[in-house]
Amino acid sequence: MRGRAKPPPPPLPQRDGIDPVRVRLPEDPDGQWPTVRDHLLARFGDAIGADRVDAMLADGRFVSVRGAVTGREPYGAGRYLWFHRDFAPEEPVPFPVGVVYRDEHLVVADKPHFLATTPRGRHITETAVARLRRELGLPLLQPAHRLDRLTAGLVLFVVRPEERGAYQTLFRDRLVRKEYEAVAPYDPGLVLPRTVRSRIVKERGVIAARQEPGEPNSESRIELLEHREGLGRYRLLPATGRTHQLRVHMNSLGLPLVHDPVYPVLEAQGAPDDWSRPLQLLARVLEFTDPVTGGPRRFESGLRLSAWPRG
Repeated sequence: MRGRAKPPPPPLPQRDGIDPVRVRLPEDPDGQWPTVRDHLLARFGDAIGADRVDAMLADGRFVSVRGAVTGREPYGAGRYLWFHRDFAPEEPVPFPVGVVYRDEHLVVADKPHFLATTPRGRHITETAVARLRRELGLPLLQPAHRLDRLTAGLVLFVVRPEERGAYQTLFRDRLVRKEYEAVAPYDPGLVLPRTVRSRIVKERGVIAARQEPGEPNSESRIELLEHREGLGRYRLLPATGRTHQLRVHMNSLGLPLVHDPVYPVLEAQGAPDDWSRPLQLLARVLEFTDPVTGGPRRFESGLRLSAWPRG
């Protein structure tokens, strides 16, 4: 059996660094959608309302490779349509995305605190990938991995779509050495360095991850670099990449990260971000052998954690 044909390139350009949504019209064995409009109403009417679907059709917002779709066309399974979503207003994150390195293959960015890596939920245009596409003029730019919205530091982006899989495989197969820095309380009675292994469970829709008995699925090495005024500056070396892993492991040692809104106590949700209280976690180093060029790569963040007392 032959696989599905590759979709054609979108006939719409990006908007604010965001690709248009692609829709493939499914099979309709019962003939419930005589026209394209009938299907679009069934597919999107509950979410945005029938009037809004009709308004988008009237404005030519739904587009095929042959041009704008009126909705009166007979339904045809397998056809592709594209459209741009209406983006809700987003509060701009008031920090720049730094570029640590750039060549024909890679862009290594210094993502600030509070900025999501990729579009998700209420963060769409205010994301690192959307900003970099706009600022660098690289509409095909894609991340090879993700960094939590509240964490700052290095994120690797791929310039050429055909090379993205090779770089993603590095992260999937744990072939990238990652080094983080954190600021947390100092406990003179805690023996460091040490390696923490535990089983971390993160449920969809639940903000906080938790540790459970069972076979460990996470591992982090914790090292104390220095301490000052009751705080420690730590080097964190994750061997695995579970959600919130470093925050969970530090909290389990009685060393919750400074300004962590989840561990040990979940703060009220929905409040605006407090730009003056960034989570004190920084992805400082990425190191790997480049799967495309074969050469060694090492990148270091130029950012600093604001809560560390200046000596």
